[in-house]
Amino acid sequence: MARAFLFVLDSFGIGGGPDAAAFGDLGANTLGHIAEFCAAGAADRPGLRQGPLHLPNMSALGLLHAARAATGFFPTGMDVPPRVFGYHGAASEVSNGKDTPSGHWEIAGTPVSFDWGYFPAEGYAFEPELVEAICAAGKVSGILGNCHASGTDIIARHGVEHRRTGKPICYTSSDSVFQIAAHEGSFGLDRLLAFCETVRGILDARPGGRIGRVIARPFIGETPETFERTGNRRDYSVLPPEPTLLDRLVEAGRMVHAVGKIGDIFAHQGIGTLTKANGNMALFDATLRVMDEAKDGDLVFTNFVDFDMLYGHRRDVAGYAAALEAFDRRLPEVDRKLKPGDIVILTADHGCDPTWRGTDHTRERVPIMSFGPGIRSRLLETRTTFADIGESIARHLGIAPGPHGRSFL
Repeated sequence: MARAFLFVLDSFGIGGGPDAAAFGDLGANTLGHIAEFCAAGAADRPGLRQGPLHLPNMSALGLLHAARAATGFFPTGMDVPPRVFGYHGAASEVSNGKDTPSGHWEIAGTPVSFDWGYFPAEGYAFEPELVEAICAAGKVSGILGNCHASGTDIIARHGVEHRRTGKPICYTSSDSVFQIAAHEGSFGLDRLLAFCETVRGILDARPGGRIGRVIARPFIGETPETFERTGNRRDYSVLPPEPTLLDRLVEAGRMVHAVGKIGDIFAHQGIGTLTKANGNMALFDATLRVMDEAKDGDLVFTNFVDFDMLYGHRRDVAGYAAALEAFDRRLPEVDRKLKPGDIVILTADHGCDPTWRGTDHTRERVPIMSFGPGIRSRLLETRTTFADIGESIARHLGIAPGPHGRSFL
């Protein structure tokens, strides 16, 4: 047996979604537009980065060729390497969403065929009956927010009143989410997590569309200027609709090592070990440590959340570019950890084009970059589902194929 390492660069889409128009995202291209802005000098920021987007390691693994497969052209201003290593290509999503659970579940071999439930964009997000039930069960006198909002903005707006009244800040977004922000000191982290579990139960009992996640958003600080979200975020997800690659690996006696928010995304189903860290570089450090612990037949599965959370949703092109370049510089550290028979797959779960209108995810194809000792260079045909990624890992680790997708190995 060998080991597999699956790294999701959260929201790193490469454009070309064949059904992007149905999601209002025709023309969205996370990589392409970041590269275009960088080439034009529009992503220069003193002390952070400057110049064209520079991703030599991912480019050598076929990122630019995957982008050309997705869109028909290479990203602007990026150096195309003379030689490419490993399997590389693009994949389209078939799930009925452009959200984190849908993308990750499909990567793990389980596309989402049902429709998620969403909250109204106009007026109050949560109807009075739902608010009343939440307040009664959660033992709070009311909630603040009750709208679509950016997490940092709504904490700045309501954080002081929240600390004074003890009312949690509840809000949503274009995703299928119910988000709850509370101060770790005055409200308490344990109380916030318990409150989120209560809300999860109430939402699950409601008729209608499923709400994908209830998200705890703890923060610290004393004033709007000093409020800061902490690394103690917790996502309470619904269960995947059928067994995923993770469940199949556990059933076969293998170990799944989840790093970052992977455990939350899969409602802790099919998870062997769980390692948390705050920030992409801390997640990278944690991943390297877990790689040392992984045995033959194991899967290490990491989500690098900052690309989406800190830069995509906040429409920060320079920040996204700098984060990509920082990640790229560290990829040789992964390569040095590999043993004969190991495989690494880099991919994404959706797009979040920081040049696009609004603050929502964008429907895009995602890259596949797969490398390891003995893996030769090959351009993959564009995959029609992310599930091909999970099925390739299943084949590599020697377990039976699932009902969705097919291996590209």
